[in-house]
Amino acid sequence: MIELYGMSSPNVRKVGVMLEELGLDYVLHHVAVMKGEQFAPAFQALSPLGKVPVLLDHARGAGQPIIESGAILFYLAETYGAFLPPTGLARYEVMQWLMVQMAAIGPMFGQHNHFRMLGTQADPYAAARYRTQSERLYECLEKRLAIREWVAGDLYSIADMAIYPWALYLEPHGFDPDAHPALIRWRDAIAAREAVQRSWSRFAVAFNQVSQESRRTATAQTLDRFFGRDPANPPADYSSILRG
Repeated sequence: MIELYGMSSPNVRKVGVMLEELGLDYVLHHVAVMKGEQFAPAFQALSPLGKVPVLLDHARGAGQPIIESGAILFYLAETYGAFLPPTGLARYEVMQWLMVQMAAIGPMFGQHNHFRMLGTQADPYAAARYRTQSERLYECLEKRLAIREWVAGDLYSIADMAIYPWALYLEPHGFDPDAHPALIRWRDAIAAREAVQRSWSRFAVAFNQVSQESRRTATAQTLDRFFGRDPANPPADYSSILRG
């Protein structure tokens, strides 16, 4: 049996998709990051950085915690023998695009989300920088998918699973889907997969209500810690962050 700790963030969702694609038995555990549960000693014993997701595979991994979503995808692909070519350049093509998500798409989109939540309270330079970087990455994906069926070539892989939940931010980020037809085609193909639909349904049941409650009851102090902000100089209004 496998345990997955996290919440409804893209980095947790991509692991959930992989677990469903593999048809594995797993249990979801919610971590209320807005309320600081990731800083509890028991959780930091699993994840020293206090980050989600965390995966424990009791059947093949002896229950040893595995952290960082990209590493978890590599572990599952190699352990269960699917969605990552075993050798050759095709393997490294998948690996490099998973690294693109980890090193660029995730950080840039995540920062763009942060500054959009702050609205007029955001630093204009920082907000513009992350929007520009996000736009460049969407354009890169569009060009890539205009000439390939999947991100890493001819086969659906962990690279697609890693990028897909982040690519759903295209419209919330204010970019025109009509300007990204290849990206939309690719997103629709993934959304139609039965494993992806099962994963989304399972996350909704396990996480949606508890996530909304934990966000609603988060305090200014726990949000300061979550965002790494100076409590002496917080934003004037936390309402947009609490609404999410």
